[in-house]
Amino acid sequence: MQIKIINKSTHALPNYETLASAGMDLRANLASSIILKPLDRAIVPTGLFIELPIGYEAQVRPRSGLAAKKGITVLNSPGTVDADYRGEIGVILVNLSHEDFVVENGERIAQLVIAKHERAEWIAVDVLSETSRGEGGFGSTGVK
Repeated sequence: MQIKIINKSTHALPNYETLASAGMDLRANLASSIILKPLDRAIVPTGLFIELPIGYEAQVRPRSGLAAKKGITVLNSPGTVDADYRGEIGVILVNLSHEDFVVENGERIAQLVIAKHERAEWIAVDVLSETSRGEGGFGSTGVK
């Protein structure tokens, strides 16, 4: 699929690192570094603007290496870029570690996954079909 993109960053367009990759890395587009202290959050600009076809979204997700090694993640994961949004893609990063983290220009901060989605049409009813789970909520299926 082809997606229109404007790149106002100083970096190459996002790309898939391997043939089987689901996501493309997003890079920070910064004039100066950002210091994220423990529990701080910041919207990090990417310099990217996209035009998705209706029926698709772009999901902004954490990078597993940053999360596992540094405690840095995407706060509203996954963040959704809707097909009618034309502004700059920003990444809401949060530092869940006990140490400062410096976001540098060009650093790979998140990944972007393009996904098809459906639009729901609600049907108001008085009763839902029965299942073996029923109303069992969080943790009701056990942990092992």
